[in-house]
Amino acid sequence: MQKFSAWSLLKEAFGGQQGWQPQWRRATPKAEYDAIIVGGGGHGLGAAYYLAAEHGLTNIAVVEKGWIGGGNTGRNTTIIRSNYLFDESAQLYDHSVKLWETLSQVLNYNVMFSPRGVMMLAHNVHDVQVFKRHIHANRASGVDNEWLTPEQAKAFCPPLNIGDNIRYPVMGAALQRRGGTARHDAVAWGYARAASALGVDIIENCEVTGIRRDAQGAVAGIDTTRGTIRTRKVGVSAAGHSSVVLGMAGVKLPLESFPLQALVSEPVKPAFPCVVMSNSIHAYISQSDKGELVIGASSDAYNSYTQRGSMFINAHTLAAICELFPAFRRMRMLRNWGGIVDVTPDRSPIIAKTPVKGLYVNCGWGTGGFKATPGSAHVFAHTIAHDEPHPINAPFTIERFRDGRLIDEAAAAAVAH
Repeated sequence: MQKFSAWSLLKEAFGGQQGWQPQWRRATPKAEYDAIIVGGGGHGLGAAYYLAAEHGLTNIAVVEKGWIGGGNTGRNTTIIRSNYLFDESAQLYDHSVKLWETLSQVLNYNVMFSPRGVMMLAHNVHDVQVFKRHIHANRASGVDNEWLTPEQAKAFCPPLNIGDNIRYPVMGAALQRRGGTARHDAVAWGYARAASALGVDIIENCEVTGIRRDAQGAVAGIDTTRGTIRTRKVGVSAAGHSSVVLGMAGVKLPLESFPLQALVSEPVKPAFPCVVMSNSIHAYISQSDKGELVIGASSDAYNSYTQRGSMFINAHTLAAICELFPAFRRMRMLRNWGGIVDVTPDRSPIIAKTPVKGLYVNCGWGTGGFKATPGSAHVFAHTIAHDEPHPINAPFTIERFRDGRLIDEAAAAAVAH
């Protein structure tokens, strides 16, 4: 009988003879691919997987300037929901929730999807009216959502303070029971491993420095820090930097980039059963599998590519969190950070062809990108493969800003996370 040591099994799991190097890494890119995805986060890796799994395009590559999952995929608060107001948004995000529900089985990799419920608190009359409007709109679209009284909200989330002597009294809540969380880095690794098994090349430390075009103006390839790669199709899914990459091809996008704040506490035993969000406070909280309280705040008020947090924003958020959940007042903050988010004028994404033939873009998610990962990747792959949008992402064009066909979720979707 052949014997296996723990060390040999680990080496095999992480790339055989390459030791700790993950098995999907490729030392040098090929000279030419049928399609290239720029951005090795969840959306980019997912698009590559679906291109191979559903559209039969296996001569494709994902190029990432750093390491896979090292951008916004690794800097988010893992919330999943689909209770958006407008039909276009609800269909896109609910498509994603349905894919989340079976993603671990499809990828044969545990992404730790946990449908623990997402509860959105109402603190004033305006909140109550807005959330009830959401609930009715969601139900009409076939998306689950329900109204809770303060007492029902506390029963669902026992640490919640529903006293009437606080700055942000709880007047009720909207609850989507199918919502929840997933493990962000597991999503990136799951898609990477599954895509690699289908023949996709995943090339890290490969920054795009230019987009080449032929005499007719169509995409002909990309320039990178690893050399020039020929291709006729390029899909850009580089959160926070899509406008920079598209600018290399002369395409201007209606985007602004902001740092978005978040932090985690020291780990404790399971104490928080769901996800709670508040639009009035602009804060949200859940508990990770490691026991940390994951707390999100708002984006900074200035444009920046920095990936660090602003303490005054976190201080405001923590003060409100401690009031709503007084049992956590003695918890200590472990670390804080800031991810870069692209924001469109209507706070809805762009998943579309660009004016340059063979160039496609998936961007502008603001703070809603993680929850849409599988759905966004799925329809983006369809758009690249067929040079036409999937019916679900057809409304999310660049041209809508020119034509005034906005999908304005900025105020409609409560907290945008």
